[in-house]
Amino acid sequence: MTQSRIRAILAVVALTAVMWILEIFDLLSGNALDTYGIRPRAIDDLSHVFTAPFLHYGFDHLAANTVPLLVLGSLVAFSGLGRFVGASFIIIVVSGLGVWLISPPNSVTLGASGLIFGYFGFLVLRGIIERKTIDIVIMICVVIFYGTMVFGVLPQQAGVSWQAHLFGFLGGLFAAYALPRRSRPTPTTGGYGPQQGYPGY
Repeated sequence: MTQSRIRAILAVVALTAVMWILEIFDLLSGNALDTYGIRPRAIDDLSHVFTAPFLHYGFDHLAANTVPLLVLGSLVAFSGLGRFVGASFIIIVVSGLGVWLISPPNSVTLGASGLIFGYFGFLVLRGIIERKTIDIVIMICVVIFYGTMVFGVLPQQAGVSWQAHLFGFLGGLFAAYALPRRSRPTPTTGGYGPQQGYPGY
């Protein structure tokens, strides 16, 4: 495993740990951090697009998001640190803006579910685009174990932001399409030395 992948997976673990630390602080402060959620079409709260994914409505909410965040986030991290950061940024922005634009008035949206749905979309489309064995295997496993998530993009349960799910998923698809493809090694011909007959560097 490359250093970039290791750093990216550690970043997923650290990101999840930060969410738990923030939720502990939120509990001790009387839910003071909940004010940093996304309020639809409130210009003053537009910057909360970048804070809302890291905050939750209690430990039950956070616990429900922790395992899929670690699993799907770590699988995205196999693309390397740069692509993980880029994908996460795109997903946060697209999901957050979608929530800000079309969520019902007087609602406040918090939680990492937009990121989770974004990672799901990223992994599915990346397998199709990259067409590498490892990406296809990851895509198949993600569809088998998390495929039912796709129904979460539809309005179903009151109090659950399908808007965050839908736009997070779309953000993941966009990230998989927009981020640079990983380069494939090309064979070299001629010359002498240890590289002869092996893929170029």
